[in-house]
Amino acid sequence: MPGSNTQQYQIRVSVTTDYVKDQSEPDNGRYVFAYHITLENTGSVAARLLTRHWYITDGNQQVQEVAGEGVVGQQPHLAPGQKYAYSSGCMLETPVGTMHGSYHMLADDDHEFEASIPVFTLSVPGALH
Repeated sequence: MPGSNTQQYQIRVSVTTDYVKDQSEPDNGRYVFAYHITLENTGSVAARLLTRHWYITDGNQQVQEVAGEGVVGQQPHLAPGQKYAYSSGCMLETPVGTMHGSYHMLADDDHEFEASIPVFTLSVPGALH
């Protein structure tokens, strides 16, 4: 059925971030951020997160790509309506940056799809107006 795939295979990704002041060294160009991700299966088919692919851009427009299996050592399986939350972190050389990317998912019916991670900002408090 045309269009049904988009409703069957949907993972909502939401993000919050924190600046980790006690691990950062601004005088040495080291800014540490934590990010907290919640994935929710809003589709109708259960799916497993297989891999992640991140694009991390600092304030100098330097882009770092990070790809690998799972998240924080896990490959969570999400039934319809189920949520999975985890926290991780990254280090930037500038006080402001962005991250975005995708998760590669495998549905229980063997359909593979991408769950988009929307762009979010990492910033030291007060660095942005």
